[in-house]
Amino acid sequence: MRIVTGLEQISSTEWLSSLLLGGVLAWVCVFDLRYFQIPDIASLGLVGAGLILSIWSSLIVPTDALLGATVGYGVFAALGALFFWHTGQDGLGLGDAKLLAAAGAWLGPMDLPVLVAVAAISALSFALLTRQCRIAFGPWLAGAFWIIWMVRISA
Repeated sequence: MRIVTGLEQISSTEWLSSLLLGGVLAWVCVFDLRYFQIPDIASLGLVGAGLILSIWSSLIVPTDALLGATVGYGVFAALGALFFWHTGQDGLGLGDAKLLAAAGAWLGPMDLPVLVAVAAISALSFALLTRQCRIAFGPWLAGAFWIIWMVRISA
């Protein structure tokens, strides 16, 4: 007897894209944990890859990919600027905004609130449990991005 899962219906383009995405997100996690920065080549590369993927994939249409990237970047950039204006300190960097733009390009705008909620709750829980004052937010964004992407391609 053969068990059929949703994963058997994934195209080779989506599998290769998933491998690329997973590798880049893993690199983002390690880099951000070490340097508290997200390399532009990673986040902007993922934005471009997500926009290109939207042309061939049935998972997202190009207009949603572009809107997701724009909304993702715009919301986090505005929040970061507002925090800086209010406190005089960086609290949410543009690297996080670019990574959310990448997530928007791959997932579209509708999944971004869930992604941010999962990342924020996870990061806040970690900070409270470990009593750390400063944590890198990129790994939490990357993890939530990866989970939502994997759920999407396996559905």
